[in-house]
Amino acid sequence: MRSNSCGELRRKHIALNVKLCGWIDRCRDHGGVIFIDLRDNSGTVQVTVDPDQGAELFATAENLRTESVIQVCGQVRSRPEEALNEKIETGEIEVCANELKVLNQVRGNLPFAISIHDEEPIKEELRLRHRYLDLRRERMNRNLRLRHKTIRTARNFLENEGFIEVETPVLTRSTPEGARDYLVPSRVCGGEWFALPQSPQLFKQLLMVGGLERYYQIARCFRDEDLRSDRQPEFTQLDIEMSFMDQEQILDLNERLIVEIWKSIKGIELKTPFPRMTWHKAMDRYGTDRPDTRYGMELTNVSEIIKDIGFKVFSGAVANGGSVKCITVKGGNAAISNVRIKPGGDIFSEAQKAGAGGLAFIRVREKGEIDTIGAIKENLNNSQKEALLKQTNAEPGDLILFGAGKTTTVNKTLDRIRQFLAQDLELIPTHQENTQWNFLWIVDFPMFEFKEEEKRLEALHHPFCAPNKKDLGEDKNVWHEKLPTARAQAYDLILNGLELGGGSLRIHDSQLQKQVLATIGLPLKEATEQFGFLMEALDMGAPPHGGLAFGLDRMVMLLAGEESIRDTIAFPKTQQARCLMTEAPAEVSESQLEDLHVSSTWIDPE
Repeated sequence: MRSNSCGELRRKHIALNVKLCGWIDRCRDHGGVIFIDLRDNSGTVQVTVDPDQGAELFATAENLRTESVIQVCGQVRSRPEEALNEKIETGEIEVCANELKVLNQVRGNLPFAISIHDEEPIKEELRLRHRYLDLRRERMNRNLRLRHKTIRTARNFLENEGFIEVETPVLTRSTPEGARDYLVPSRVCGGEWFALPQSPQLFKQLLMVGGLERYYQIARCFRDEDLRSDRQPEFTQLDIEMSFMDQEQILDLNERLIVEIWKSIKGIELKTPFPRMTWHKAMDRYGTDRPDTRYGMELTNVSEIIKDIGFKVFSGAVANGGSVKCITVKGGNAAISNVRIKPGGDIFSEAQKAGAGGLAFIRVREKGEIDTIGAIKENLNNSQKEALLKQTNAEPGDLILFGAGKTTTVNKTLDRIRQFLAQDLELIPTHQENTQWNFLWIVDFPMFEFKEEEKRLEALHHPFCAPNKKDLGEDKNVWHEKLPTARAQAYDLILNGLELGGGSLRIHDSQLQKQVLATIGLPLKEATEQFGFLMEALDMGAPPHGGLAFGLDRMVMLLAGEESIRDTIAFPKTQQARCLMTEAPAEVSESQLEDLHVSSTWIDPE
């Protein structure tokens, strides 16, 4: 149907007769000559329709509507000097049409403009409702091609490293992996259920037991959880697993993979090795295990300096096992008013959202004098003041913000304030070309965290992470005592405050796996029912193995400079986990439910 693509035509094609197909981006009538911007997925070219080419051809062109699909035959010619367009790659030429055929005419009004010349923002709901139109726009077309190129680069790299791609099941059994499962009732096994995989975790481990040694997969995963801009109910992982490699080898391989992707997509040479930071240090310095290291305002623990100053909020926090931490905002005196920090202010509100009762603060004046509201200044002696200013590196003009209480709440509060102020004070470059790519490995995670509401330990990542051998020792009789405080051989790759991927070395000893499941409160009988096949496999010559999975949607979001992963997925869901285009999820018939041996208990609130 066509001889060339619209976006490939150049000066070298002048005098060539071509046949083009595409969508009408714009139509313009200039003094009896009609100009059509014809668009396909390669780009846009100008088509000229002259009345000298025939009345019927011109009449057809006069009645064309934007976004209609047409076929054009004509000759490539040079544009007049005054009509050159340097903004597009085909701007030196045009196609003089001698035939024009309408393949499909648009009927009715378009819900929004699609032209590359129209930069008006469109409501996301409208874009998602008509996603097939949104995909025609240059932005979405570019993002999906970037996604394809990212996957292609990863595939080429991994296959050159000896990895093979293996598909794992989408219908599997429900296992505890931290989020809520999507369940699928079985028609042929009444009363029993499949679960959609939250990850291919167990299957990729079994592939290692099967001797494949190096596996990868572009894996579809499903989690029924609360959604944000960087989460979807169904998402894609670049999933990797390998045998006979230690943690350092795994991190090195994945660093080389990331370097290859960034070089291919962004033309950037990343420096390796990426920095490393332990989980405990990240929590202490940043209050989070996903720190953004592009700016300062690190957390400083001043509990020892300030615990005895007589300010009950501070002394009480330390006495009850908590802490007092602060962040120093350089130049904060001029940039941040008291109103913003006090009740009703936006910074105070951010602290409350993190669970804090409020914020204490100190303003550093000239000659090291301090100014504050409340009892802090009155109770600080000179040596305490000097120690505080020295430890916080605070100088005249700086603002010190304090959090006091339970350490987890203090960390969460100051982390949230730190991120909020980084945006507010414009500490992060907003232009894509100025982006800093601060990669960071977080290592030495705790194996478990204590769940207050359930009064039990829960695996911080998942219960298949291998504990640190040094923490556990060789004596299997004391594993149950040492496991609760052991570190995991786990690692997360953080990029600019977002988790890009994570993984671990896996447990390949069935006795240790049983002990870990027992530590999170899973009785042996229940563990055998859920994971008996895994225990059996581990006893059949399981090699030492480990792996990692990257969130592909999030990676492409960062590479594309987008703020939401929905703009890197062809057909995403909304934050209510709905597809506005197909109106899924939707009701099904009673007969379908009967076939599946289930019924609904849902009662419409209205």
